[in-house]
Amino acid sequence: MIVVDPKRCAYCGSCVSVCPVGALDLQETRLTVSDACIDCLLCVAACPMGAISACGGRPASLAKTHYDVIIVGAGPAGSVTAWEAARLGLSVLLLEKRQEIGSPVRCAEGITHSALASFLPPDPRWISATIRTASIHVVEPTREQEWVPAQEPAEDAAMGYVLERRVFDRVLAEQAAAAGARVMVKTAAEGLLRDGQRVVGVRVRGPSGAMDITARVTVGADGVESRVGTWAGIDTTLAQADLMSCAQYLMAGVETDPHTTVYYLDQELAPGGYAWIFPKGDGRANVGLGVQAGITEKAPIELLNRFVDKYPFLSRGSPVTLVSGGVPVGLPPAQIVADGLLLVGDAARQVDPLTGGGIANGMEAGRLAAQVVAEALDAGDTSAKALGRYAELWSAGRGKDMARNLRLRRRFAPEQRTDERFLRLFALSIGAAK
Repeated sequence: MIVVDPKRCAYCGSCVSVCPVGALDLQETRLTVSDACIDCLLCVAACPMGAISACGGRPASLAKTHYDVIIVGAGPAGSVTAWEAARLGLSVLLLEKRQEIGSPVRCAEGITHSALASFLPPDPRWISATIRTASIHVVEPTREQEWVPAQEPAEDAAMGYVLERRVFDRVLAEQAAAAGARVMVKTAAEGLLRDGQRVVGVRVRGPSGAMDITARVTVGADGVESRVGTWAGIDTTLAQADLMSCAQYLMAGVETDPHTTVYYLDQELAPGGYAWIFPKGDGRANVGLGVQAGITEKAPIELLNRFVDKYPFLSRGSPVTLVSGGVPVGLPPAQIVADGLLLVGDAARQVDPLTGGGIANGMEAGRLAAQVVAEALDAGDTSAKALGRYAELWSAGRGKDMARNLRLRRRFAPEQRTDERFLRLFALSIGAAK
């Protein structure tokens, strides 16, 4: 019987189309082979990725390459790390385990103007909506009201944007490539290479098989599910109270202000978090919610459906995409560096504890990380102590804001988040007030 290598398979369906006995079944990202297989091997010839073999007979290739920096994960944090490191003259390899950078989107896609402008000028290719105002709805058992801050941003100013992450993330990786970085997609890290306690590279598997790739510094940018940190001995385990469990629809046919993001503080439908509507133009919007893990027995998707059903202007629309995921809303672990390694973005838990926003934080972390790595390589010292300057710079900058917002979130219990002081601070955090 044939064997399918899931690391290589691109789930294109070519093999299914040539199978004469219907032995192959493609279910989104899983290809199965039934006992009906007659070993005709037509699928082997049809596979564009070389993912199918007779009884696993295709040997994996083993190559060894060396870079100054390997970055595992091509989200905004990883791509900016690669872009900045390449711009500073380092040899860089950027790895992405998925076959398409920017997919799947696990994000409401919002970013402030000031955060974006320090990296790239806004581009219509990846801007879905320009946001000029934010609306905060306070929902209580007996009433719902819109809360308006005393001082709002100027109406003619761009407060922020809703991105098209599928395009935006790819553009960041393209910037890294243009600066000289090598980018490899559908290439997953399987473990770290070590010289004693020092991390000296990554073992990967991709379309070309298995490879040991060495590097002077390895950067883990592999998201909330990060394995790189764990492999390096860094404890990135999240406390239940520091995780938001989220579900989101991209909805079509929704009537909403195309320049206003809407937030709902509703402890019945989004306990410990909030619900949101982020417009994306042409009657589309990201409609989602985040729930503090462990605070309710109801699944976020169930609560999201109830939220949509509650408001006719939403229920008249239709979901065309569903995404879900976890958002870390605590502080980075005590250790985000090791000998020859550091973590950035969601892998380092660098997400705003109050709003759950992580794009800007991840990009800023990537820039800081690349600068510190370049300095460490120039000095010939990639020890945890030398790379620790990155953690120090983070803690002195955005890390301070994170710590403050975590204190605020913990100070106000979920049932107290209709308090005027909390609303004011929340509005400041999302850029809706001065």
